[in-house]
Amino acid sequence: MSTGRIIARAALVVAVINLLSRILGFVREQAIAYMFGATSTTDAYVVAFNIPYTVFAIIIGALAVVVIPVFNEYVAKGQKEEAWRLFNTVITLVVLIFAAFTAVGIFAAPLLVKLTAPGLDPGTAALAARLTAIMLPILIFYGLATVFQGLLNANQVFAIPALSTSVTNVVIIASALTLGGWYGVEGLAAGTVVGFILAALIQVPKLKQQGFRYKFSTDWRHPGVRKVLYLVMPVAIGTSLNQIYLIIDRILASGLAAGSISALNYANRLILMPIGFFVLAVGTAFYPTITRLAAEKKQRELSETVVGAFRLVTLFALPAGVGLLVLATPIIQLLFEHGKFDARATEMTAIALVFYSIGLVGQAANIILTRGFYAQQDTKTPVKLMAVTVVVNLIFSLLLIGPLKHGGLALANSIASLLNTVMLSYYLNKRIPGMWEAKLFKFLGQISLASAAMAAGVWGMNHLAAGVVGGLGTLGLALQVASSIIGGVVILLFSVFLLRMEEANLMARYAAKWMGRLRPSKS
Repeated sequence: MSTGRIIARAALVVAVINLLSRILGFVREQAIAYMFGATSTTDAYVVAFNIPYTVFAIIIGALAVVVIPVFNEYVAKGQKEEAWRLFNTVITLVVLIFAAFTAVGIFAAPLLVKLTAPGLDPGTAALAARLTAIMLPILIFYGLATVFQGLLNANQVFAIPALSTSVTNVVIIASALTLGGWYGVEGLAAGTVVGFILAALIQVPKLKQQGFRYKFSTDWRHPGVRKVLYLVMPVAIGTSLNQIYLIIDRILASGLAAGSISALNYANRLILMPIGFFVLAVGTAFYPTITRLAAEKKQRELSETVVGAFRLVTLFALPAGVGLLVLATPIIQLLFEHGKFDARATEMTAIALVFYSIGLVGQAANIILTRGFYAQQDTKTPVKLMAVTVVVNLIFSLLLIGPLKHGGLALANSIASLLNTVMLSYYLNKRIPGMWEAKLFKFLGQISLASAAMAAGVWGMNHLAAGVVGGLGTLGLALQVASSIIGGVVILLFSVFLLRMEEANLMARYAAKWMGRLRPSKS
């Protein structure tokens, strides 16, 4: 089977499960919005949740990047049992380090809240501190779940790790609607911790099938442990810089009107829907392959694989961003405007979503481009470029927060993200010459035209549908959004064929293949 087909199949599996996870993620946000609205209570929950998440992203997010290449290096040498022994030590390190973080963080919760959201009023800050103390154990189990996921992916197991997120979302939804009603937001926080515990435990049986047996190990001098730590450090710096994006937003938003942090959070969740469903699926599926190609010095095949993934996510992400921009208000009304989530919350969230949508394609492309560097064991260049990006984000945040309030923070994030895409593309092309050829720029022009045509059509259909079914309440709103999205997809596909994009031929071949399967066989 070709490299492209292997990646496509793995990406399809992850994408389908990620779609389930993202749907459940929206139900989760709807449940939280229904129970608590866009208020100071949800501001406190978001701040408290993001404290352990930030620490996770800095350390465990970096470790997840290096698990696959290090594990596969041992497997390639015929030392799979040694690889399992190595990661016994890594897992022990994860548990010990994050247990220490948790213990210290519980006592320092008020200080952590003050550092990450200094503009909160005293009551909201006190609530955020209590919630932080409850949710800090997430660190331990989130860390374990992520390492387990990397090990399973290295063994070409994708379904169970992807499904773990859905398990977490189901538990949080149930907690919001039950514990949240009985014990308030503290009940929701406790249920959130349980969700992450189950996300780790659900992967253990599959790990055992692959040959993993955990034994407590503190062999810190193992050469593999040293290599993991050496590779992790630059990535950890890069991911910490990436988290500064979120910290900047929260610090600045904490001084704005109540609900600003929640509005940015709900809008960001919507932006993460297409990224989590499709882009991360492609990134997860193609990363083990490009790591192998880089190790084998197959530069041409490496270039073609990275460019193919870049085109694929751009073909998806650019129209998705345009669609979210045009349909921001009706989508938010449909998904969130229930219970305590009122028209004011919808307006605030829609403003943030419009400005976040501008940078969606940049966020998607950066996932692919960054992995192109990591596959070649270049973890320093993305860190340097991220440092520049963070400075740009801060500058534009300070410039735009005055006239645009929380919308300015979202726009600054998008500007910085797109700049990072340009810089990553430029320097990756230096490492893999010939990546960005004329036909790639032709593709970017074509998909931009197709997206513009789609935007015009969606705008018109949305207004037409609003006039026809606007008086039918939630059903009418669902029909309005659904018809606009379906119409937009039809226009996009028509434009892709009209512009004779390469992807049109690919779509036609797959369509013919599936139609052939659907025809009844002749007996």
